[in-house]
Amino acid sequence: MQPTDRIARRLKPRDLHVLMVVGEEGSMAKAADRLAVSRPVVSKVVASLEATLGVRLLDRVADGVSPTAYGAALIRHGQAVFDALRQGVEEIAFLSDPGAGLLRIGCSEIAAAGIVAAAVDELSQRHPRAHLELEQGNPDNSLRLLRERRVDLVVSRIVETGPDIAMEPLLNEQLMVVSAPDAPWARRRRAITLADLADAPWIQSRAEIAPGGPTHDAFAALGMAVPPIRVISNSLNLRFGLIETGRFITMIHDSALRLGAPRARLRVLPVAVPPWRFPTVVATLKGRTLPPLASLFLEILRGVVRRLETHPGRPASGR
Repeated sequence: MQPTDRIARRLKPRDLHVLMVVGEEGSMAKAADRLAVSRPVVSKVVASLEATLGVRLLDRVADGVSPTAYGAALIRHGQAVFDALRQGVEEIAFLSDPGAGLLRIGCSEIAAAGIVAAAVDELSQRHPRAHLELEQGNPDNSLRLLRERRVDLVVSRIVETGPDIAMEPLLNEQLMVVSAPDAPWARRRRAITLADLADAPWIQSRAEIAPGGPTHDAFAALGMAVPPIRVISNSLNLRFGLIETGRFITMIHDSALRLGAPRARLRVLPVAVPPWRFPTVVATLKGRTLPPLASLFLEILRGVVRRLETHPGRPASGR
């Protein structure tokens, strides 16, 4: 028997799970509490793993423990092992009931308000026994969850990634300039341009006003710098809330306006803005088999995007 075979026979999934929890908690005491065992049990498991592998897996630090390079490698591959087991169980459940299963999605707030919401609704109608967990966050956080196998796929606008991530472009989102119907910009009778709005109290995200962002590019096309932004935020809910006051103006993605819940006090202004240079994508982990429910979701999501692109045009004023 080769040494690796002997080690494989001595490694137990439970012991690997204990090490993973210790790595997540950064403390043997906290890991013991989470696992509902005593601290000596956790210490014994870690010591046994270190003796089996012949390397130190954890370093003692001031506030607990930290995985060594060896420990981090074992934890990373342990995550893959448990993820494969989970997917195996879900595939068995899927074969007996194709509409059942769990799908975990990481997404941006914009995607959650538009194309993801529409796809989730359609999937839920087709397969009422399906369960979904959504984790909203910025691209960096979503990719971290993907690499840790805590989500199955990510739907977001991602500019940079690594060689371990596969990306499928979905669409280049179009931004619409919006205000409240009774805001001064909406009441103007003459044609309004972006230049006319330079002094307005804007709500924008940093990405939108940075070089390559649609707001930056729209003003640059007019030979103008981006004007001072009154409120900088990524929050779609905050934008809707402040627009309701009639004292602010912003840009909101076409998909969120057309596919999201109706907003009575919202007026789309006839101002042209270029679409995002960088597309919204579906990101998955290379070499990882997706759960069957993910394939169904992706099929539906692509259909949502096709319908959105097949019927272009601004959402009606008053949404």
